[in-house]
Amino acid sequence: MAQITWEQFQAVELRVGTIIKAEPFPEARNPAYKLQVDFGEDIGVKKSSAQITDLYSIEELVGKQVMGVVNFPPKQIGPIMSECLVTGFYDEQGRVVLAVPDKAAPNGARLA
Repeated sequence: MAQITWEQFQAVELRVGTIIKAEPFPEARNPAYKLQVDFGEDIGVKKSSAQITDLYSIEELVGKQVMGVVNFPPKQIGPIMSECLVTGFYDEQGRVVLAVPDKAAPNGARLA
């Protein structure tokens, strides 16, 4: 495993945000949702595509807090421009389990 410096880690803006909209993304190559995540007043609402359809329904995603990288350059994913990376971990079956704070945190709070 390659090591990184503390400065490299600090360059990653990993922030908490609340999913305010989730909808199907039928144009995606792999099953996915289109998300809008509110990262607070300073960062705003960012769009993302997330391959989390195996474990999450649209209804349970709205209002859920997630951790996302907000300082990647935008990336075109099919017809949408993804503006952040919602993070998660693969389980034993290869499904993505979202990385979430275990208690509520203010939108935009940075990983400590």
